[in-house]
Amino acid sequence: MKLHTFSLDDSHTPIAKPDFVQDPQKSLVILFGDSQLLNTPERLQAVCHPFSGLPVVGCSTSGEVFGREIRDHSLVGAILQFEWTTVRTATASISDAAESFSVGQQLAHTLLHPDLAGILIFSDGLRVNGSELVRGMNALLPDSVIVTGGLAGDGDRFQHTWVLRDHTPQEGLISAVGLYGDRVRLGHGSKGGWDFFGPERRVTKSNGNVLFELDGKPALELYKHYLGDRASGLPATALLFPLAVRPPGTDGEYVVRTILGVDETQQSMTFAGDIPQDSITQLMQANFDRLIEGASEAALLTKQNGASCSTLALAITCVGRRLILGERAEEEVEATLDVLPSGTQQIGFYSYGELSPHVKGPCTLHNQTMTLTTISEH
Repeated sequence: MKLHTFSLDDSHTPIAKPDFVQDPQKSLVILFGDSQLLNTPERLQAVCHPFSGLPVVGCSTSGEVFGREIRDHSLVGAILQFEWTTVRTATASISDAAESFSVGQQLAHTLLHPDLAGILIFSDGLRVNGSELVRGMNALLPDSVIVTGGLAGDGDRFQHTWVLRDHTPQEGLISAVGLYGDRVRLGHGSKGGWDFFGPERRVTKSNGNVLFELDGKPALELYKHYLGDRASGLPATALLFPLAVRPPGTDGEYVVRTILGVDETQQSMTFAGDIPQDSITQLMQANFDRLIEGASEAALLTKQNGASCSTLALAITCVGRRLILGERAEEEVEATLDVLPSGTQQIGFYSYGELSPHVKGPCTLHNQTMTLTTISEH
């Protein structure tokens, strides 16, 4: 596999197609950029123009990752030319979170093939229920197919996100990349690093990814109680206090959920993924050192899955982590490269949700994690 990563500043001067790009069916271009590019699509189209005929995918961000740096108002990208692996892409529209399961099935059906090894997902960050999206995909895909990716970001604004289709940034889209063959190697790792606080509470009323009541009390009212003065900044300030969710009667794996919006009339909160009825929840808060340690642990998990030389690392990390870490945010993207094999090239973005299996098993939606996917051939 041949690989070139790049970063363009606010001017977004087009980049030339590398000479090593020879076979469109074995090529892939990935781009992550500022959400405001939705208002000036011609700038992104100009960057994409040299890659006419190649699969080009990507989405908006809450900050771009390039190597050991975090950037804003830029465009970061990777150009891959595989030697043995073939590439197919699929895109679907979504207008409401209730469509997430069926859209996931649609994308999986389009890409499904006996040689399918993995799928990368780049999704609208506001109109999707990430839990249902991956549940729809998992319903059709065999266990051998690795699914990873993320939900597009929009800073801390939660207003507009975009996904690329036909070299144009558009809202309400989900893009999927299928990688085919037995020579592609996909590593994955996802870790958090948050601490629990406050009492556990049972979900007594919810509908999909909308939470209405905890222990019989209005969920938003309880949440505001813990946020105190920060409550006036919802939904953005909710990124500082994510919610851990686990099935009732278990001490097993919990998932972390981030708020996407609030409804003052219904006193409800809308999350990036499901909050099942009767599940047990607990608030979480930041532990700076553990957040950075979590990034290192995510990188270690990808190494266990076999990252090798000429490796691309896709770092998809939650915007809430960036808000918490502040000036220390770059430490988490530095921590991943400190662990990954020498020569690994890294791009990525701050997201509204991360898609990855746990250590093993099917893909699931995570929030407030550092999620890494490594891509190489062997």
